Amino acid sequence: NRGSPSPTDPLLFSECLSQDRKVRALPLSGHVGLDALPDQLVNKSLGQGFCFNLLCVGETGIGKSTLMNTLFSTDFENLESPHFEPRGKLRARTYGLRENGVQLKLTIVSTIGFGDQMNQQDSYQPIVDYVDAQFESFLQEELKIKRSLHNYHDSRVHVCLYFIAPSGHSLKSLDLVTMKKLDRKVNVIPVIAKSDTISRAELHSFKMKIMSELVSSGVQIYQFPTDDETVAGINGVMNGHLPFAVVGSTEAINVGNKLVRGRQYPWGVVQVENGSHCDFVKLREMLISVNMNDLREQTHARHYELYRRCRLQEMGFRDTEPNRKPASLHQTYTARRQEYLREFHGVEEEMKQMFVQKVKRTEAELKDAEEELQFRFERMKRLHQQEKKRLEEKRRILEEDMNSFNKMRAAVELLQAPSFSTAGKKDKDHKK
Repeated sequence: NRGSPSPTDPLLFSECLSQDRKVRALPLSGHVGLDALPDQLVNKSLGQGFCFNLLCVGETGIGKSTLMNTLFSTDFENLESPHFEPRGKLRARTYGLRENGVQLKLTIVSTIGFGDQMNQQDSYQPIVDYVDAQFESFLQEELKIKRSLHNYHDSRVHVCLYFIAPSGHSLKSLDLVTMKKLDRKVNVIPVIAKSDTISRAELHSFKMKIMSELVSSGVQIYQFPTDDETVAGINGVMNGHLPFAVVGSTEAINVGNKLVRGRQYPWGVVQVENGSHCDFVKLREMLISVNMNDLREQTHARHYELYRRCRLQEMGFRDTEPNRKPASLHQTYTARRQEYLREFHGVEEEMKQMFVQKVKRTEAELKDAEEELQFRFERMKRLHQQEKKRLEEKRRILEEDMNSFNKMRAAVELLQAPSFSTAGKKDKDHKK
């Protein structure tokens, strides 16, 4: 039929694709080997290893390094941080851990000098810049023509442990602002550091106040997922324990003929791995044993995708045209290139006009300066000539006066000469 669409019609082609995407379930008459696919994935993952990047945000001396040592049961490289940093900064260290054949490349990023300055207005900015820089680095690797994502070291931050000082009152404004700036970029888990410094009743009230302030300020912290039936129960319970009140210590103390990690006080021992003393075990279980993979997936599927979408939109890329047709990458690139060329030519023309105007303005200024100099020269020349005439006139008058004086002096000398001679003769006659 003449009115029927051709096989190359885009509409017909899209309809055919939609029909081909329908999946039909078929039975198998024998063993194929599909059940070995999970084992293949496990073996490949074990061979490649995993990476996990953890960001610790908190003021100096709040116990970030101690908690990391306690959390991973090892001694990381701990460098003392001064309290007099002019501006907050971050320090990243990468370590290789291995447990029961599972390799983990762990990167710990710690803040240095966070909140130590008198002006804390932009204390969060180095942290935000670091997180964005890791997203940008991964995006640039994705956009390369020749990519190597299989061996690329993924430095995107998977979780941020935000350390809250155990004041027992309320959150600081810096805490709220920083978590608000980070909640759309990274999975934020707040923890109350050094929780053994406040009583149990104060701690419970402090937790309630923290959660109330986070909700009222619109801060979205990481919630342990409950969509998976295998972990929905424990994650749902643990969501009610946020923020975790933790205590860190690598010191082994003998309690009842048993060595435990804890902190020794005159009144007793605070056991780190005792659930009735602190929430350290809950944090470790939720962070590592149960939800580490979800944290990695959330980072890629949620936070990175949001950053990637915003950056590509800034570059001019889009999924559909204004007429709702799929956008072609080549067309988008061509349109964006033409737009840049138009902007470049516009800026170039504007710079040319500005240069011409500046040259004209400079020439006018030089011409005015030249005229001013010429006027001053002529005026000085006239003044010089007038002064010269005045001096010549004075010289002429002086010469005339000198001539008159010389004539008068000569006349006087002539008149005085005979009288002197007569007076001399009279003196001689008188003596005789």
